[in-house]
Amino acid sequence: MKYERFEDLPVWKAAIDLAEKIYALTSQNQFKGNGSLRDQVERAAVSVSNNIAEGFERGTTQELLTFIYIARGSAGEVRSMLCLLERLDRFQDLKSEISNLKSLALSISRQLRGWAASLQNSEIKGQRYLTQQTRRVSDAARERVEFLEELRRMQEDRIARLQVEGRN
Repeated sequence: MKYERFEDLPVWKAAIDLAEKIYALTSQNQFKGNGSLRDQVERAAVSVSNNIAEGFERGTTQELLTFIYIARGSAGEVRSMLCLLERLDRFQDLKSEISNLKSLALSISRQLRGWAASLQNSEIKGQRYLTQQTRRVSDAARERVEFLEELRRMQEDRIARLQVEGRN
């Protein structure tokens, strides 16, 4: 599937959800008097979705990859801070919420790793580099692969029919 806007990306949606839930967590009374801790975890959470968005809008695959890795780093920072919160006595009654947020941050990290891996294997340099000629070449290559796949399926069907006819 081709995404036209970063707002449509499932990983961006998950990252926005993470930020929203982090803000809900940090609004709890346990964070009163811990302004720097609250601010840091909030900034890290917002950084995940912002870096996905910025990388997506840059227009080159290499820049997108760079920002995906930055977003992944921010997701790791959120997880690390949540691990700290789990250890602090003051946050013990929020353990379940913190655990759920760690799982969400880990899921986002895994999604970003998978996206980065698929981009690293891509020959497409990015939207900024696409011209009519590169689009035609890319479309032709995709159509060739689809055509060869269809021929392979037809050959397998033919072989299966011949085997059935040979038994009868």
